[in-house]
Order: sequence, then structure tokens, then C-alpha cells
Amino acid sequence: MLKKPCPYLKGSVNHTLEKCEMLKKYYNRVAHRDEDKKKDAGDKGGDDEFPPVENAFFIFGGPTTNMTSRQRKRERREVFYVTNATPSYLDWSKDTISFGREDHPDYVPHPGRYPLVVDPIIGNNRFSKVLMDGGSSLNIIYAHTLELMGIGLDKLRPSKSPFHDVALGRRVQPLGQIDLPVCFGTAANFRKEVLTFEVVGFRGSYHAILGRPCYAKFMAIPNYTYHKLKMPGPKGVIIVGSSFEHAYECDVECIKHAEAQAENEALAATLDKMARKALDSTH
Repeated sequence: MLKKPCPYLKGSVNHTLEKCEMLKKYYNRVAHRDEDKKKDAGDKGGDDEFPPVENAFFIFGGPTTNMTSRQRKRERREVFYVTNATPSYLDWSKDTISFGREDHPDYVPHPGRYPLVVDPIIGNNRFSKVLMDGGSSLNIIYAHTLELMGIGLDKLRPSKSPFHDVALGRRVQPLGQIDLPVCFGTAANFRKEVLTFEVVGFRGSYHAILGRPCYAKFMAIPNYTYHKLKMPGPKGVIIVGSSFEHAYECDVECIKHAEAQAENEALAATLDKMARKALDSTH
């Protein structure tokens, strides 16, 4: 077919179909359009294709940083433990937790933007500003909160696990550790578990921060879209809710607190620099 005279031009032709310049221009335009479509799809993140992986990034550190070699060996044995023929299930693992339309609020402003703030009972005190932080590997409580509870720092035991990214990215050495009972739910259906907290000396905008150890202990599942936390209880699933208004107020307060702390540290650094300069000039 390609060797025959070109059928797309009227009148007599002196070239074959494969030599037709008009046909070549047409298919060149088609090829460019296809390339442009592929480029646009790539710019949009490849909606219809699995994204190609170019790099893989990891985060190292955490409470295991200061482990001894003996502790490392024990941890390794636990992680690579041979599976038993009879599984050993965790408490409350038989309960199923799900979210559906019945959990959907009437209105969800900016899904996922605001923090999940709950009001558990810690010890015998109910705190209205406790942050549920699934990205934290620690439960953190402030010395000021312990003061409100009437607990002195002499009740703490030593802590050897410094951590980062809580106080403006600095390395933080806790004042110590303390075990406290934490309760979710109502008198009709509640769960109470003892959690280990790292106690810090600086002030925060929350009363405490509950991380992954809390999630694991309570077998709790958060939904940051619906702003709810669910966990199994002795009389059915316990639902812990929070309002978007309260979460917004806590978020604004947290930002103001961080900005004020940054300004204070900048001012302290400036004053220290001026003092050093004045001291050098006297010498």
C-alpha cells in the first residue's frame, strides 16, 4: 500500500504514499499532541498511572537512640521472633472499629487541617486540651500540668531518652518519666489504662500530648476528617468526639505560643550577643 501512488491528492501524482509530505506533516502534528498530553499528565502527577519512584527517604532516631547493645539484642529477638502455631492476640483485638456516614458531621471545614483535641481524665483530673498525635512515638506531659494535678517532680523516675522537634526543633532532655492512669469514655462505658509519660520542663499550649503508645494501648483508631476517636470498650465501641471550633481555637493558640517563644528566643540571642560585644570592648 505504501508503494502505490498517493490517494490523498487530486489529479495525477508523482509520489507514493510513503513519500507524501502532507501525510508526514499530519502525523508529526499528531505525535506532538500525544507528547503534550503525556507531559501534562506528568505535571498533574500521573492521575492514571502509578508514579515512578526516583528516591526513597528514611527517618532515623527516636527513643531507641540511646539503647545499649544488650537492649538492642533483646529488641531484635522480639522483632524477629518466630511465629507460634497458636497466635498470641492483644487485648481488645477482637473488636471491629469502623467509620461511616453516621459519623459524618454536618459540615467539615478544611478536612484534615485541624488537630484532634480530646478531653480524657488523667489521674482524677479532666483536661480539655490533650492533643492526639499519631506522629509522636512518645506520650508527653508538661511539668505545669503535673503541678495542676498536685504531683511534685520528686515523683519522677529518670529518663534517658532525649527527643527532638517538640520545642522548635531543639534537642529536649525530659525531666523524667511518670506512669499515670488515663481514662476515656463515660461512667456507662469507659476504658482506663496506665500510660508512661515523658515530663518536660517547658510550657506548651496543650495539657499533654498522646502519641502512638496511647493509640496502641487503647487499640484506638482516629479519624481526622470526622474529628473522632474510637476505641473498644467493655460495653461497645467508645466514641470520643471534638468540635471543630475547639480544635481551631487550640490551633491558633498553639501558633501564637510558638511565635511568642521564637520571638523571646530571638530577643534573648540578641541581648546575649550585645552583652558579649560589650564585654569584649571592655577588654
